[in-house]
Amino acid sequence: MLAPKDLLDALSGHASRLFSGDTPLPRNEIESQFKALLQSGFSKLDLVSREEFDSQMVVLARTRARLESLEAKVAELEARLTPASAE
Repeated sequence: MLAPKDLLDALSGHASRLFSGDTPLPRNEIESQFKALLQSGFSKLDLVSREEFDSQMVVLARTRARLESLEAKVAELEARLTPASAE
């Protein structure tokens, strides 16, 4: 995996070569080359898709809810034990 600065430097170098050509490229050609350039850069990063991120957020929310429920049960059990221990 490239460091963010290295990745940005590489993308910047490729983009400047793309846009500084002697012969002007048609707009759609520039767009397709720039899109390919960005996809190449993003593939070098450790990214997840939006769908994967959203599904992991659902799992995290469910886990947090279960944890809070378990914490409440533990607190309830501890409260029951405390008066019994004091006797």
